[in-house]
Amino acid sequence: MANSELIEALQALAHERKIDEFYLIERLEASLAKSYQHILDLEWDARVTIDRQTGKIYVYELVPVGEPDPETGEYAEFTERDVTPDDVSRIAAQNAKSVISTIVREAGRQSIYQEFSRRVGDLVTGTVLQGTPDFTIIKIRDGVEAELPHYDLKRFPNERNERPNNEHYRHNQRLKVLIIDVRDPASDLPKARGDQARPSIIVSRTHPDLIRRLFEIEVPEIYDGVVEIKSIAREPGARSKVAVASRERNLDPVGACVGPKGSRVRMVVEELRNERVDVIQWNEDPAIYVANALSPAKVTKVIIDEENNYATVVVPDDQLSLAIGKEGQNARLAARLTGWHIDIKSASFAGAPLRNENILIDEDEIEDDEEGLCAFEDEDGNRCRNHARPNSRFCGIHAEMEDAL
Repeated sequence: MANSELIEALQALAHERKIDEFYLIERLEASLAKSYQHILDLEWDARVTIDRQTGKIYVYELVPVGEPDPETGEYAEFTERDVTPDDVSRIAAQNAKSVISTIVREAGRQSIYQEFSRRVGDLVTGTVLQGTPDFTIIKIRDGVEAELPHYDLKRFPNERNERPNNEHYRHNQRLKVLIIDVRDPASDLPKARGDQARPSIIVSRTHPDLIRRLFEIEVPEIYDGVVEIKSIAREPGARSKVAVASRERNLDPVGACVGPKGSRVRMVVEELRNERVDVIQWNEDPAIYVANALSPAKVTKVIIDEENNYATVVVPDDQLSLAIGKEGQNARLAARLTGWHIDIKSASFAGAPLRNENILIDEDEIEDDEEGLCAFEDEDGNRCRNHARPNSRFCGIHAEMEDAL
């Protein structure tokens, strides 16, 4: 390749890829300097200059002058000795291909970073291109790919797992994913394993905000800000709880999110591959909020210890397993959702009659459900919520009342 042709090719490429022409030539000069230092077996460093007009290449050896600095051992002045070889153009052409490929790749990653670093937290729809044991590559649009990592964290503790355990993807499958990070190619931080071969954009299917964005799509009231999602607790692939509140007095936030015959929440559940989603109403009263969070279990009362951030919840005996959930899942999610440490007890285990504060069962519900309950009433007229023993009017705690009658 003639020198003038090399310059013309660099200029055309710089224009096509929107890369600074002088930056491209400077990178090529630096690469050639390293190559010639090795090829010519130079004792000192080399410097290469490329004439911006003619494309002629000059190679110089930087020979130090004087004595080195006694502290650093480095030389302050150099003299340039021309060591330009006869086949300089051939070697330059070989280096140019490698350098240009590297620069174009870096420029592409920088362009992606500048565009998508401002979109962290956005929901995007992509198509599955290929999968590996450690991550799935998702095409967001032409020329832009994202990585959905699902590393084994026991083997790679510094990596991520952003795929629910119940999900596996097939080629060309469409997915909604959340952008959670964009790698900065200019960052000085340690690079990720195999960083150069991996896309810059990192997406997630496990992040709680994925549910927030899905509800914004399906529920106009949330998108418009009339209904607000206060908190989300999620165990990806299994179950989630979403606390919502309305800014309008007469609007039911739970009904707005569930939709007619459950149509709105059903679309969210389908996108999450049948992950169960409980929508509950947020309340500024922590006792009511905790009781709502334990839905679908019915709560008898909640005693709040604000100093220790502790909530003691009493539920009917037949609601205890429902309140705790399978392997403690319902109670665990309720605690994450509310931010309170929740201790759940059955009414019979609690052993004390109900007090007036924090009672969460309606009086109408009590009247409808009195049959089969203990007949004990305290001095204030509060009825015991324990079930009576067989062939008795009282529960085990108040059995002595039977003998007193």
